[in-house]
Amino acid sequence: MENDIIYFSDFPNLQETGTRKDNGKFDLTLLPTQELKEEFRGYIMYRCKNGTFRALIQDRTAYNHIAKFLNSRINRRIKSLGDRNPEKWISLLKGWMLEQGITIVKEKKSVYGTVSYGEAVTILYFRNVLKFLGPEDLQDEIEKDVWELKNLDIKIRSNPIYNVKTLDFRKIYQPDIREECKKAVYMNLQYEAIGTVQGELTIMRIFSEYLQKEYSKIKSCSEIDREVLEEFLIHLSTKDTSHSANSSYVISLRRQLETIGKIYSCERLEHLFINTDIPPEVNAEFRVYSDDEMKRLNAEITQMDVQIARCLLIHQMLGTRISDTLTLRPDCLTRENGQDMIEIYQVKTKRYKKPISKELAKLLQSSIEYTQEKFGDTEYIFVNEKEPDRPMQYMAIKTKVMSMIQEKQLKDDHGELFGFGTHMFRHYYGVKLTEMHLDDWTIARLLGHKRLNNVQHYRKMSNQRMADETREVRQRMSDIIYMSLARWGEEYEQIRQDD
Repeated sequence: MENDIIYFSDFPNLQETGTRKDNGKFDLTLLPTQELKEEFRGYIMYRCKNGTFRALIQDRTAYNHIAKFLNSRINRRIKSLGDRNPEKWISLLKGWMLEQGITIVKEKKSVYGTVSYGEAVTILYFRNVLKFLGPEDLQDEIEKDVWELKNLDIKIRSNPIYNVKTLDFRKIYQPDIREECKKAVYMNLQYEAIGTVQGELTIMRIFSEYLQKEYSKIKSCSEIDREVLEEFLIHLSTKDTSHSANSSYVISLRRQLETIGKIYSCERLEHLFINTDIPPEVNAEFRVYSDDEMKRLNAEITQMDVQIARCLLIHQMLGTRISDTLTLRPDCLTRENGQDMIEIYQVKTKRYKKPISKELAKLLQSSIEYTQEKFGDTEYIFVNEKEPDRPMQYMAIKTKVMSMIQEKQLKDDHGELFGFGTHMFRHYYGVKLTEMHLDDWTIARLLGHKRLNNVQHYRKMSNQRMADETREVRQRMSDIIYMSLARWGEEYEQIRQDD
């Protein structure tokens, strides 16, 4: 039947260049019953209206596998997906896939090259179909175990370069603690940025797992006492994965438990912590790229997608935070008294202006024109191609740069593969400013710092500054050595003459 074939070309968002738009389709005649056809038709139509060509090609492969599975002997009495519960369907699908020699796991490689494993695409696709067809969840959003942030009646404070859509409470294993945590998170979301709340939720998951293993009788935060907390803090500070984030973790845990204490009038939780519980912050090594490293990186960056390359080069030349670069506006360029200026909207602090070179102004103008030609009027210069009303996402850039580094085996001066160090471009810029002998106020202004105290880090990293500051000491040491050599005789005279 004609209407049992769903063509990609019938959907405007799937009409891509070349002949590809004509070779995609879903064949519903592969399904054994009319009920199954209608169920899959609903999901496929939804995906075709909202998905990309590439995603639908992947969907079609998974759909074809599932159609074969539904025609297998084990499903001969099945009329509809509603005839079994979702987990039974998934279990049977996995068994069938193993019988057919189809892998049930998918290898996933992170941007840093580490490998992990998850469910195969076919299984994930079937899960999504079953979820789509399942009964509508009529619970209030804050009663669910996974919150869709768009459904909350709160204005979420977020950094637009990060795509945060949900908050997941499922790995808080104690039901009462999970509900207590939900109420605290909902309250804190009204005053804190989403990144801060995510940190609180992360440490609560870690704490919940610890309680499940070590204190399984604890069901509510009201049962947590000082002894339990101290044992957890010792565990946190001594476990193998302990790192410099422990200070932030303890602060986040304290904030979460104190909020729960206020909500449930549990005064003990509000006075559970003492100041010495918070470990001193471990200052991260302040690293900066060498000139040779910058040359190697930029030689490959300039071979990437033109707008990605422009973005990274502009980021280097501005010395901004990556969030400030990705949220530059099309009207950011101005001229004042013959000088090109740029206006920067800082996510972390405020708006400010600074002078830029003609070359940088031209590069920015090219980026603006590229976006206008491709996407029309947008809020940002560097945009998310799938959602042009949003800025280019940090993870999209990170993935592309790390893929390039892995592919090219691009290594630093120590022979290690480069990481994704966008902040090191900022460090490099700051160090170069110190080598120009600018004063601290000017350097802080150009870097967009609110205070002067951060400038000292750039000065310490400047080789030229280090040479200037240690010259007197090095000369004094040389004089001491030469005085000693003078007593040793003529055989060492050549050393002094070489000075």
